[in-house]
Formats: sequence, structure tokens, C-alpha cells
Amino acid sequence: MPDSVQSEPSTRVKYAVFGCGSTGYHILQELRGSGGRILVFDRNEDRVRELRDQGIEAVARDIGSPDMLTGQPAPEIAFVLSGDPDANFAAVQILRESDPHVHILARAPDVLAAGRLEEAGADVVINPHQVVAKATVHQITKLHSTRVSQRLYSLLSEWEGTLGIIAHKNPDPDAISSALALSVIAANANPNRLTCRIFYDGIIGHQENRTLVNLLEIKMEKADPSAIQECTYLALVDSPSPGVNNSLLPKTRVHIIIDHHRDGQGPDSGAVFVDARPGLGATASILAQYLQELDIAVDKRVATGLLYGIRSDTRDFRRNVTPQDLNNAAFLLPLTDADLLDQIMSPSLSQETLDVLGTAIRNRKITSGYLISNVGLIRNRDALPQAADLLISLEGVNTALVYGISDEAIVMSARNRDVRIHIGNVLREAFGDIGDAGGHPSMAAATIPLSYFCRVRNKEELLSLIMDPLIARFNAIVGLENEGKNGL
Repeated sequence: MPDSVQSEPSTRVKYAVFGCGSTGYHILQELRGSGGRILVFDRNEDRVRELRDQGIEAVARDIGSPDMLTGQPAPEIAFVLSGDPDANFAAVQILRESDPHVHILARAPDVLAAGRLEEAGADVVINPHQVVAKATVHQITKLHSTRVSQRLYSLLSEWEGTLGIIAHKNPDPDAISSALALSVIAANANPNRLTCRIFYDGIIGHQENRTLVNLLEIKMEKADPSAIQECTYLALVDSPSPGVNNSLLPKTRVHIIIDHHRDGQGPDSGAVFVDARPGLGATASILAQYLQELDIAVDKRVATGLLYGIRSDTRDFRRNVTPQDLNNAAFLLPLTDADLLDQIMSPSLSQETLDVLGTAIRNRKITSGYLISNVGLIRNRDALPQAADLLISLEGVNTALVYGISDEAIVMSARNRDVRIHIGNVLREAFGDIGDAGGHPSMAAATIPLSYFCRVRNKEELLSLIMDPLIARFNAIVGLENEGKNGL
């Protein structure tokens, strides 16, 4: 078949497809209408004839032959897609020698062939089977996520009464903003028959958390048992199950659980909707995805709260962050109030927090990269994670554990940079049998109730009495029991 039927062979070719099997043909369809000249090279003359009948410029050439480009211009972008890895390798070499500036995408059946193509000069190497697999998983995951959002919306639209939304104890920005967003979804799904109340236990002590609640005008109520009983339905956000880091009794029936921690749903929770995504960086990210998939208008205060919730729990996208968290944050960013976000992130530091930070620094003890600090009696437990964040930044420190005592419990906060340990699992193993403990590989917390010891007046003496054997247990788990001490 003569090539002379092709028009203007000297005209610059934008795209060239070398080997037009099923993969090449589908890429060709995507390229048509792009505005640039497209040229197809294929050794099958019947295929070339069919392409020409469709108005596609094509030539019959063996793409593994040295004369592959004879009489034809080199393209700007080349797709080398035949099923023959040797022919693809030869085509890439020819293209690279003909024009060092051509952009080449090549097909490879395996890792070895991919390495050869990259050495020959291919800029991008793909395995169609892997591409299809990734696209398939992405599409089904997206479909599942959308169905989950729609199921929640449908559920809320059918309910009548009061939905009590319960954040975890001493709620952080992730829990607070997630509770706010869920109330917005409920109001949108059923504005006339379903009302929402947001509850919390403990305190909102961190100055940034208080600022968040005040500036966004979020109405939050203390989780009084009588108030909880007034609710027709209950939802947990940023908490895995009743009684786990919340004031509910373990057998309390909860209807909705939305969380990004491990799935701790118990058999007695009675939840009709559970969305637990341990891989995500923040529960606020899940709620942001709901709003996006349900096409609910997001006002500035909700967007600002959710974005701050994601930023806070991922420590400004440096910890436990996933591509999905970044996508959800990108959705929220243009909807936020930049001035409001700046005010939330720059609150004044309380005197009590400053005192706790100073005590944590003075009382630090470091052993083989593990820092432990006792801050004594505390009123604002939210100062502990701030102290842990500060101390983990010290040179030579890989893990920081800060603990103190309140009127009702011993509280701990831990931070970790050692990839060899999962600090959440360590705290759970060390203290989970006597309290509530757990978290992520890089951050964790624990609370040990004082129970009958609540009435003891000298809390700091009680703290030393209780914590000495517990710290010994922690040291044994991380392998410090035989290490020499290096107090700094």
C-alpha cells in the first residue's frame, strides 16, 4: 500500500500512534478533535485501510523497522502501543534518535520491559492492565462513596424528632467541625421534621478550639444524660463506638457512627449507619466528601471549620494525610473565609497553657530518644497535646509522652517520629486495660479514670504513686527497661 495517499507528509505531526490495537484505537478516539494532526503507524494493512475509511491518517509500517519514519515527520508526542515489547523498544530508540525533544509514552507488559523502554528514552511507561485495574478500583470506590453519602441523606430525610450529635471527650477541631457539618446535612435532608443538638463531654480547653466554636457560632451542649435521653436518634462523630472516648454507656444505642479511627463498633451499638475510614486523616474529610457528593451548598463557616479540622488533625497536611484528604481540602479552600481561618489559627495563648508548657520543658527526661515529662496537676488538658507537639521537635527526640492529672483522670498525650513503632498501639497495650488509650502511628492519647481516688486531695502525690509502675510498663513495651537514664 503506497504512502503517497497521505497528505502533506512534511506538516508537523502533533500526535502519532505506533501500533493501533485496541489500546491504541481507544487513545486515538480520545485524541480526535484535539486540534492537532494525528498520524497512525501500523503494520496491519487491513487495519490501516479501515482507519483511512474512518478519515484517520494512517500508514502501513513495521514500527520495529529502521525505516519506520522514512518520508514521515517526527511527531511532537508519540504513543508506542503495540503488543510486541521488542518492536516497542526499537520504535522508542528510533523516535529518540530522530528527535531528542519528542515526548514518548510507551506500553510495557512487565517491569523488565518497562526498564528497557525507559533506558531507550521513553518518558512515560504504562502497563494497560495496571491502568485498567487502578481505574476500576477508583471508579468502584467512588461509586461506593457516593452510595454511602446518599444512604446517609436518605436515612436523615426519613427521620422525625431530634438527632443528638455527640463529639468525643474534650472535642478537637476535627470533631467539632464534623458535628457542625452533619447538622447541616441533616437540616438539608429534613428541614422541617428533624432538629439537631450537638453534645460534648469534658472541656473545650484549647484556645484554638474555643476560638473555633465562638467565631463559627457553633452551639454545643454538655452531654448531660437527661439531655441525651431527650434525643430520638444519636450520632457519633470522630469516635468509634459508645463508651470509647465519649460519655455514653457502652451499650447505648447509637444510630450513626462516622469516624476515621479504627472501626470499634460494638455489637450492642445498634448503629444503622457506620462509615469508618481508618486510612483517612480526619473525620472532617469524610463530612466534606459527603457535602461535595450530595451537592449541598457549603457556607463559609462550615467550609472554614472543616478545612481547619482537616488541617489540625493532619498537622497542616504533614501527618497521616492521604490524597483524598488533599482533594477534600481543595474542594473546601475556595469556600472558606481566609480572615476567619487566620483568627482561629492565631488565638492568644492562655497563662495556664504557658505554665504547662514551661513545666513540661523543665520536667523532661530523655532516654534513648524517648522523652517523658510529668506536668503534674492540670486544669486544661488541651495543653498536653500542645506540650507534646513542642517537645517532639527537640533534637534527638523521636517519641514524646507528656502526662498530668486532673480531678477525675490521669491524662496523657504522645507524639512519635520513630517509624519502627506505632505509638497508638503502644499506648493501647500499656494502658488500654485500665483506661481509654489509642491513636495513630504518630500521635496518640490515653485517659485513666481515677474512680475511687477522685477524692484524694494531694493529686500530684497520687500521680507519682500510680504512674511509676505504668511508666515502667510503657518502658518495657518500647524496650527501655534496661537502658541507662539521660535526664536533660
